[in-house]
Parts: sequence; C-alpha cells; structure tokens
Amino acid sequence: MRVVLQRVNTASVTIDDTVKAEIKAGILILVAIGIDDDEGDAEWLANKIFSLRIFNDKEGKMNLSISDIEGDFLVISQFTLLASTKKGNRPSYTKSARPEKSKPLYETFIKKLETLHNKEVLSGIFGADMKVKLLNDGPVTIIMDSKNKE
Repeated sequence: MRVVLQRVNTASVTIDDTVKAEIKAGILILVAIGIDDDEGDAEWLANKIFSLRIFNDKEGKMNLSISDIEGDFLVISQFTLLASTKKGNRPSYTKSARPEKSKPLYETFIKKLETLHNKEVLSGIFGADMKVKLLNDGPVTIIMDSKNKE
C-alpha cells in the first residue's frame, strides 16, 4: 500500500457537487492498494500513521500525534499513486489491485484507523470521481509505502 499524507488545517471531498466529508485540523490520506498488498500492509500503515508525530507542540516542533491534537482523518482512495511512468507517456496502473481486492483492504485500513483513534474516520467513496480540497499545514506532506518498512 502506498499513501500520501498531508497535514491539513482543513480538507474536504466533494462528489457530484455535494460535500461528502470535511475535516478541520488533521491528516488527509490518499491511499493506493497494490496487487501484492494484504491486511498486514493495512494494519502496519494504520499503526504507523496513527503514531506519527507531525503536529507542532508549543515550541513549534513536530512532537505531537493526531491523538494529541484530537485531530481528524480524511481517507481518499487513489489508485493512481501506483502509476508507472517508465514507458511512453501514458501511465500504467498494472501494479494497482483490482477493485474486488482493493476495496475491502481500503475499508480494513479505515476501520483500523477508527479503532486506534477511537472516533469516526471520514472518507470519500471508493472508485468515485471525487474533488478533494485541502489547506496543507506547513506544508507537511509524507509519502509512505508498506513495502518499504525499513
């Protein structure tokens, strides 16, 4: 699984001109599920993201986690994060899992975050055409891949 995390002041996702979900301070997570991913990948990423200290303390140092600031998560499926651009000019998405595999793992990832955070994790709709709006705080943007744990 590959994710792009963005520390945000606000973020929202709109589908068919309707705001589906909106958060204040927290983390926007764009997530892609690969063909070799499984529940272990979803669990590892959820645990790692939940524990990340990427929010500023009183001295302005990134020492606080999402739970320390009582922030929110917004999770958006984005298979294009696994695009290969090695050949030609049209990206290939052969490393992305098919929906019948990726949708359950996407939902497992969200449920794991909810369990860790002990509150609802907001999300888009898997596979929908979505418009994502955010105000990146910092900016702080981090790319993580469950296949690069070391």
